[in-house]
Amino acid sequence: MVTSRRGMSSLGCLFSLLIIAAIVYFGVNIGTAYWHFYEFQDDMRQEVAFGGRKTNDQILLHLHASADSLGLPDDAKHITIRRTDRTMTIESDYDETVELPLHSRDIHFHPHAEGPFERDQ
Repeated sequence: MVTSRRGMSSLGCLFSLLIIAAIVYFGVNIGTAYWHFYEFQDDMRQEVAFGGRKTNDQILLHLHASADSLGLPDDAKHITIRRTDRTMTIESDYDETVELPLHSRDIHFHPHAEGPFERDQ
């Protein structure tokens, strides 16, 4: 017994795979931007935790190098450091452009870290 097949299920499967591939491709672009944000913010948290051992210039030098290595926009290097006797706050603002189907989208990031810091005894 032989039946004819029209191939509709193969086209449906191909279309589904195409949609999944597009979602993964553009999801990776967005995910990479957020991953870089979290890494940069983690570097800021490390600097807050051990900030009592470094000058502001040393902290800025390290964070600028971190922003460069992550490929962040130049605006990310505009970093503010505020210290009191026992606490430190580090923050920055930047926009990352993400390519989406048929247009680009800017995502605003505000990495920041604050807390007590370890003083050099």
